[in-house]
Amino acid sequence: MSESSASTVPDVWTVLSMILWSASYLEEKGVPNARLDAEHLLAHVTGVGRLQLYLEFERPLSREELDGFRPLLKRRAAREPLQYIVGNQPFRGLELRVRPGVLIPRPETEVLVDLVLAWWKEAGRLDGRALDVGTGTGAIALSLASEGAWAHVLATDIDEAALTLARENAEASGLDDRVEIRGGSLFEPLDSDERFDVIVSNPPYVPEVDASTLEPEVREWEPGRALFGGSDGLDVVTSIVQGAGRHLTEGGLLALEVGRDQARAVRDACLSVGTFVDARIHRDYSGRERFVLATRS
Repeated sequence: MSESSASTVPDVWTVLSMILWSASYLEEKGVPNARLDAEHLLAHVTGVGRLQLYLEFERPLSREELDGFRPLLKRRAAREPLQYIVGNQPFRGLELRVRPGVLIPRPETEVLVDLVLAWWKEAGRLDGRALDVGTGTGAIALSLASEGAWAHVLATDIDEAALTLARENAEASGLDDRVEIRGGSLFEPLDSDERFDVIVSNPPYVPEVDASTLEPEVREWEPGRALFGGSDGLDVVTSIVQGAGRHLTEGGLLALEVGRDQARAVRDACLSVGTFVDARIHRDYSGRERFVLATRS
């Protein structure tokens, strides 16, 4: 450990000295939330909870812990996402496996699940069917299966790495008997007569022209196929809006997460296809218009 000019290297690495030095090192590399990430990495290596580290500040780190920590710190300094390094990401009540090649679930998407579950409860339907288009890690489908009264939850994705990871998460969560996972683009994996009470998706919606504005963790590490939706970001979203009606039951719900300044255009697209009787915009944690919910006629 000799690469940072922000602090002096101590003779003995304690939990606290390592956290302080690593935070300074990561700050020099432009990493946001540097101290928090240093704590998460050290907690991962030592096998204790992050808050437990505060009770062990003066404990010297073992040689094995130091050897395990160094390469992880260098990976984070290279702006590899923390979630890929530690291999997991909490999502609602689930602990999901994540790895490079599959999009990391965001906290905002938890709101999308909340909206779907609230609609389902208000609708008073029983033993319904839900479809998660572009499931990625399986976050949405698995959350719906674990928290809602569904007779069947189907998740689809075009990417083999995502399908493999979603199946692993389903098995690890004990939900593999409640969530079916199929490969293919959008609605292609479905039979022509399959109908669902809810179709939900967090599709690629970032405009390609915005690539340079993304943080390095996103732009350089997460899969572009799961991020970018064409020149205006709406290519995949539009395809879902146009095709969803054929697979929704009467009065069924289409629930979409969309990007910045896209919600009103997506709402208008839902109303223009002639399939939906209403479309409503909902906001995320930060107050941005992030979700569109449309009801089939």
